[in-house]
Order: sequence, then C-alpha cells, then structure tokens
Amino acid sequence: MNQSLKLTIEGMHCAACVRRVTTALQSVPGTKVTSVEVGSAKVELNDSETTANDIVAAVGRIGFPAHVTP
Repeated sequence: MNQSLKLTIEGMHCAACVRRVTTALQSVPGTKVTSVEVGSAKVELNDSETTANDIVAAVGRIGFPAHVTP
C-alpha cells in the first residue's frame, strides 16, 4: 500500500541541500519523491518495502535532522 509522507527537514539552506536530500530520498527502495524544497519534502512510500523511519534515517545520515509532519 502506498502512503504519502511529509517531512520537515532542519539545516537546509540552498539548492545543493535540496539536491543532496533528493538523492538520499531516491536511494530508499520503495520511495517516490514528489517534491523537495528548502526545509521540507514530500514522498510516497510503499509500506511493504520501506518505513517512515527508514526515510527519516536516510536524510539523517547526510546530516539533516528530519521529522514526519502530521
């Protein structure tokens, strides 16, 4: 089942940050990136392949604390 997820991402301030976050999100299996802007991202995830925690962790590994926005 696919679900939409919105992230709040701290520490982003430029286009290079947007590219890094986009690449990190695209590397998570079962994730489709719908938008990335400074400070936020929207993705669709296939919950049989990945979890919200996996997505948050992928962004965290590149140095940007992320949180799921309700």
